[in-house]
Amino acid sequence: YRLLHTFELQAPTRLIEWAPGNRVCVAGYGQSGRNEILQLLPPPTLQVKETQGLCPERDFKVECGGFSNRPVYSLKHVPGTSLLVTSGPPDSSVQVWQVSAEDSDVIKPLSAIPTEKGAGQPWAKIATASARAPWVLHGSRLDSVQITEVESRKNVYMAASRSSEELSGLAFLDCDTLLLCCATGQLCLADVRQPQGPLEAASVPSALCGERWCMGLGRGPQGSDSSSQPVVRLSSGGHLTLTDVRKLSECLASAKCQVPSPRSGAEFLCVSWAPALEGCLAVSGFDGTVHVYDVRSWDGSGREAEPIFVHKGHAFGGDGDPPVVTAHTWHPQKPRTVLSAASDGSLHVWDWVQPCGSC
Repeated sequence: YRLLHTFELQAPTRLIEWAPGNRVCVAGYGQSGRNEILQLLPPPTLQVKETQGLCPERDFKVECGGFSNRPVYSLKHVPGTSLLVTSGPPDSSVQVWQVSAEDSDVIKPLSAIPTEKGAGQPWAKIATASARAPWVLHGSRLDSVQITEVESRKNVYMAASRSSEELSGLAFLDCDTLLLCCATGQLCLADVRQPQGPLEAASVPSALCGERWCMGLGRGPQGSDSSSQPVVRLSSGGHLTLTDVRKLSECLASAKCQVPSPRSGAEFLCVSWAPALEGCLAVSGFDGTVHVYDVRSWDGSGREAEPIFVHKGHAFGGDGDPPVVTAHTWHPQKPRTVLSAASDGSLHVWDWVQPCGSC
């Protein structure tokens, strides 16, 4: 490691989100009692562009916080505002929060955005954008995907689909195009300008059916067409497939993670592209580790890939059952800096030494 910071939270967290001003938002997912939503100020070494030497202050500071009466399974900052949106059981509604001004340290609930088919639905997956106005894209199944203007709560889009497949993730490709990923691994494209238009779909190989999947959306290589964005899908069996949003039906490469055992529930499955490292992605959710891979050496064979780095810090924390990494995210500017949280309440920020010849 080049640097490693640790912070112990009062309760297990299952998500990490970067907020404006280089802040970090975390939230708890406990099934009973109140769950904290915190905005943390990172250590000074994470707030400068260049890596510095020894720094006397190495801890996070709680800047403001609030409590949610329901588990928080997803949290996103609304660009251009001081608002947060969250989702979690027992239904598919979205909660809106106000991050307080400088004279207050409270994150307070403002409202809830219901869904047309909310009763009995799984918790909603969410994404945010501000191309035209502060929008939240949310839904738990293909036939319940919608876009809501956060401040007015006006519905601006509802996807037309006859399928009720459960969603595992969704994202804005741009202000007009959406990418949806089903738990079965199927990818779908939707156009906001055609609310009644059919969803263009691409499925996973039949040999991998039956596993649960999640996705990670990356940026295209520098200088490439803006429409060229890589998509990686990760399954509960540890399989990884790479595609491009321009040709969802075509598999560009595939590999298998080094995981201890497949996870049928895939509750904490997470895969994400490094924003400042070409061809690098991170995988977590199988145990107490985070694996980093360089996809540029992958082919279509699907053979087991060798990680270029493995963070094992969470695996050695505390007594009792070994913790599981519940979420990870890359620092938006520092190329090899990753934040990860685990089921024991530990929050780690780590930066590994660049191996020779790799990203």
